[in-house]
Amino acid sequence: MPNYLLLYHGGRIAQTDEDRTAAMAKWGKWMQDVGENLVDRGNPCSDVKSVSQTGPSEFSDHRVSGYSIISAPSMDDATNCAQMVPLVDEGGTVDVYEIHPAM
Repeated sequence: MPNYLLLYHGGRIAQTDEDRTAAMAKWGKWMQDVGENLVDRGNPCSDVKSVSQTGPSEFSDHRVSGYSIISAPSMDDATNCAQMVPLVDEGGTVDVYEIHPAM
């Protein structure tokens, strides 16, 4: 079964302990629902640098706020799983990339 990289964009940062507890409960439920298909639960991301032929810069036009890796039978199944990510309910978006095995 192929693996898929879920790249998270946006979402809200919890401001209170209550909000953090509620957010973690939602993420915990999503991880439980994904079950054995959760390959890497991932982590949030913060500081960013863009690197090009001219070197590193502070600019990035599509900031990633976190990631996870899942396995799924198809891109459609992976996309359906991504729609259940709690960040989507907060106004964030999820990009789904199929990961191809190294040759």
